[in-house]
Amino acid sequence: MAAPEGSGRLITLDTSGLLALIDRRDRNHERVLAAYDADRGPHVVPAAVVGEIAYMLDQDLGIRVAASFFLDLASDLYELDCEEADLERGARIALRYESLSLGLVDGAVIACAARRGGRVLTLDRHHFDVVAREVDLEILP
Repeated sequence: MAAPEGSGRLITLDTSGLLALIDRRDRNHERVLAAYDADRGPHVVPAAVVGEIAYMLDQDLGIRVAASFFLDLASDLYELDCEEADLERGARIALRYESLSLGLVDGAVIACAARRGGRVLTLDRHHFDVVAREVDLEILP
């Protein structure tokens, strides 16, 4: 899917990338921010990530930061994406890579990213690099 003229290239955001993006104290914040800002987006948050990121933000940074993330989603700072086919494909990917303990959320992120152009912002190179050998992914940063 081509991006509209004048816009950036789509990036699918994984939980680890989002955490580093939101938490300015994270040691990877600057390089994740640079990758995020390199394209104007859209920046896509797969629906499978929402519960995981909200829980982690609430636990690590507090309810105000978690609520701010929800408000950013509601204000279209990020594009929330949920397609049932991603859930099915994500489950199949997670099962295929069960020995890696890839997990259902990462499987759904990979499925969404593959469907939406293949660019994914993640710090989880251990899992995503392995899957990228079979699924056409560009891993950022």
